[in-house]
Amino acid sequence: MAQNYTSQNIQVLEELDAVRLRPGMYIGSTGSRGLHHLLWEIVDNAVDEAANNFATEVAVTLHNDGSASVWDNGRGVPVDKHPTLNISGIELIYTKLHAGGKFDHENYSYSGGLHGVGASVVNALSRWMVVESFRDWTHWRIRFETTVDPKTKKVKPGHPASELERVANTRKRGTLVRFLPDDDIFEETAFNGELVQRRLRELAYLNRGVTVRFTDERAASPHNQTKTFQYEGGIVDYVSFLNTDKTVLHDGVILLEGTRDNLMMQAAIQFTDSYTESLFSYVNNIPTAEGGTHEVGFRTALTRAFNDYARKIGALKEKDNNLSGEDYREGMTAVLSVKVVNPQFEGQTKGRLGNTEVRPMVEALTLQKLGEYLEDLRNAAVAQKIIEKSIKSAKVREAARKARDVARTKSELEAAPLVGKLSSSTGRNPRENELFIVEGDSAGGSAKQGRDRRFQAILPLRGKPLNVEKKRIDQVLANEEFRSIITALGTNIDRDFNIDSLKYHKVIILSDADQDGAHIRAILLTFFYRYMRELITEGHVYIGMPPLYLIKYGNKDIYAYDDKELTALLPKGKNYTLQRYKGLGEMNPDQLWHTTMDPASRKLTQVTIEDGTESERLITILMGDKVEPRREYISQHANFNKPDTFLNRQH
Repeated sequence: MAQNYTSQNIQVLEELDAVRLRPGMYIGSTGSRGLHHLLWEIVDNAVDEAANNFATEVAVTLHNDGSASVWDNGRGVPVDKHPTLNISGIELIYTKLHAGGKFDHENYSYSGGLHGVGASVVNALSRWMVVESFRDWTHWRIRFETTVDPKTKKVKPGHPASELERVANTRKRGTLVRFLPDDDIFEETAFNGELVQRRLRELAYLNRGVTVRFTDERAASPHNQTKTFQYEGGIVDYVSFLNTDKTVLHDGVILLEGTRDNLMMQAAIQFTDSYTESLFSYVNNIPTAEGGTHEVGFRTALTRAFNDYARKIGALKEKDNNLSGEDYREGMTAVLSVKVVNPQFEGQTKGRLGNTEVRPMVEALTLQKLGEYLEDLRNAAVAQKIIEKSIKSAKVREAARKARDVARTKSELEAAPLVGKLSSSTGRNPRENELFIVEGDSAGGSAKQGRDRRFQAILPLRGKPLNVEKKRIDQVLANEEFRSIITALGTNIDRDFNIDSLKYHKVIILSDADQDGAHIRAILLTFFYRYMRELITEGHVYIGMPPLYLIKYGNKDIYAYDDKELTALLPKGKNYTLQRYKGLGEMNPDQLWHTTMDPASRKLTQVTIEDGTESERLITILMGDKVEPRREYISQHANFNKPDTFLNRQH
């Protein structure tokens, strides 16, 4: 370490150098999420053209060489010289941070891009980028490259490889951007085609009438290469899509839309017979998975409008208390989309809207438009159904209140089910503590013996937990297994959930690698998703990955976690024995510790929510009460023809 700190130690980074040095500051991570964030930045710029009525088409292509391209038929990136910097507009946008046309709101009323940061960041983190502009009857092209000086080994990111080139005359208009992510930066560089397709479909729903095309050149079948999305109903069609596999309470989707002080709002609502709320919100086409001020305003107004209406029709008497927002939102599927002139997102990846002025505007618009809908006699039957369902929900919640209080206070809940069941850790630091939720007493016994009791707690499940997808909260709280989990975690659930009370910052689901084990994992994940979602979004939920095989070769024990790994690890000779574990109970404590519980050698998969709408859809399909969608999904995705070669491998 240098002892003398002088001005010579101060390093001045060029703009794009800074991006490469700390990419996480700009795109969140260098994993899959960060990789796709590159694509979203370019897509957002294209969609901004459409959202501001300059374009009608957006096309995204994933190419065989690993690159991605985005095209829109908008105005085309400017190519004329900047008056003070004396470089072309196209070069300025893609090489300089904080350079763009979205600051004065003259060219873009609403935008989702990073106001001049996004495009240049994508260039800085790419091997190469080619930008083509079609404007004023002329086709222009420029190529940017990231190179390494062979002598100094210094990386020069995203610099022009040539001068801006006039290619040809053209009738075409718009912008085409193609880039190859840098594998020196990213842990993986292969785009997820399904994820990209879902995001583009989402954008088509949010931008009524805009045509969005997706092409994956890597797809095995040419019939699956190109998809086109275009929805004249916009977010109304979106809600209908989200409710495809649910039983709706009423026909038709309630649409609320209006403007106030340069804010545009659209909200589409439909109620189902489910017991949970599904609200998806967007700001300038950007999904706000963590909510924000627009969601707060929407929820507040929704509760007030329904309470006012319930009192007007006499469903709530003078002596009755108002119903809570949770009561009215039970079974609600809603999409909220707002357009804001100066959105202030918390975090570079834009997960939560922070604008304080948005809340009262959304609240006022929702209150006005929903009030108008409820007052319309043509909607009286629908309104009556919603109110009746909400009153029933309130009665159920009141009946569950005592059970909820029991879960909060550690009374009989902790004294009965948890005695002799939860083996807690001796450590008192929640950040270091881990809770293993283990399938069965047999595996639980091995886990208790093999664990490090200083920071690891074991909670064995003696029975299969309830599938909460179609159960009321009082039924959930009546289930012994869930009551044990709630008390062990200390957070309570649903509207009383408090992440600050979490006793274990790693919650690890440990089940057998068979159908029953998979079902238990699905049930537990559904429970966490519906009633403790913040556990997942804050990164506290994991799945333990026990090995499937034990290879004994001489005095060596080798573990394989799947068939592919087994094939790679099998000794070439025949002097070995092979054991396939049917369940965790077949492992002794030492084996379970070494393979599955020891932080130094175990394999854990962190549970995340990459796509909220897709998560919602899959839980409805796989855990809901409609058989046909589940059968169709399983038939499409399960491999029933995989041969079992275990017996052939034994020696």
